[in-house]
Amino acid sequence: MKIEYGQNIRRLGVALGATMVLAAPAMATEGMFALGFSTNQRAMGGTGVAYGYEAMSAAINPANAANVGRQFQLGMNTFSPNRGFFRGAVDNESGSNFFLAPNLSYNHPLANGNVFNISAYGNGGMNTDYPIGALGPTRVGIDLSQLFISATYAGASGNLSWGIAPTLAIQTFKGTGLAGFGVTGVDRDWSYGGGLKAGITYKASPTLTFGLSGQTKMYMSKFDEYATLFEGGGSFDIPASITAGLAWKAQPNLTLMADIRRIFYSGVPAISNSGAIPLPLGSVGGPGFGWDDINVLKLGLEYKANDRMTWRAGYAYSENPLGPEDVYFGVLAPGVSKHHLTVGGTYAFNENNSIDFALEYSPKSRVSGFVPAGLPPAAAPGSIYMSQTSISVGWTHNF
Repeated sequence: MKIEYGQNIRRLGVALGATMVLAAPAMATEGMFALGFSTNQRAMGGTGVAYGYEAMSAAINPANAANVGRQFQLGMNTFSPNRGFFRGAVDNESGSNFFLAPNLSYNHPLANGNVFNISAYGNGGMNTDYPIGALGPTRVGIDLSQLFISATYAGASGNLSWGIAPTLAIQTFKGTGLAGFGVTGVDRDWSYGGGLKAGITYKASPTLTFGLSGQTKMYMSKFDEYATLFEGGGSFDIPASITAGLAWKAQPNLTLMADIRRIFYSGVPAISNSGAIPLPLGSVGGPGFGWDDINVLKLGLEYKANDRMTWRAGYAYSENPLGPEDVYFGVLAPGVSKHHLTVGGTYAFNENNSIDFALEYSPKSRVSGFVPAGLPPAAAPGSIYMSQTSISVGWTHNF
């Protein structure tokens, strides 16, 4: 047993390293946050705060780990956003339209009845890559990606499950062609920090479970290379959020879920400050992307057709974090997707191994803006837009 456990830890370390290497930038679906962290979560519209059924469910709510046995999961999301802006009748579309976002998780019951879980997953990001001529004589864009590594300790007492997850956050950023904004950084920079996730679930009846999960702000080191871009000399923390929801077993083979999430972008000035603030970029209290706090409503279902086949579907509605007054800077981060339709499932080859799959589509959302005071009319776009498609596959192994 000791040899096997040591081998599993070493294998997990290799997988964690691979996840960090493969983590790619993307424009996520709830502003800068991912709709879901695993293949199955994406198939159900990102729901699951009250439903512990897989190792990766600890990423939504650490308490979910208490309700999962010994399990390993590995997944990959191929994400394709279409984003850009209109200036007059001219469509300026961003390039770099395909990204990979891996995830993995290992859930291990302990001798004392509690559970240890370690998960690595992409939290979100932003990316744009405009060709020469769209915003000036050079290519212009930004490239931000975020990786979370959470170590969860969870347990259960009666109908109440709980979990706490210290979380390491790693993010990387590179800006291209931003000299026109007064930005001097040109190299890729890294930022490190962390925070805490915690949650509970309560089984109110054999068919109804409630869940509540929160994430503190992730306090991050500064992007020193981009001290002239982000407010406070390169400060770019990761916002806090809270999620509440329920899971109702309407029939023995049918589970319905509803989650609502609040993301507090206002806690990070580099994200929430208006781009029209009359101060230099990078200064304390200076301009940001102008994102507001948003609510996200998620609905999902899981239908177990038989012992081998499980089907999932979902819908999510995300408020738009950007108003018309911030479309100017929104060109660099047009995270304006609102509606998300998802479908997927799991095919079990045997009791130990199964393949998960999911498809997500977000139709084009568009926000029209106006020129901030002090800028020439030709300097600002008329509108920004975004649509998204993603395909996810995963492997689940039960020990």
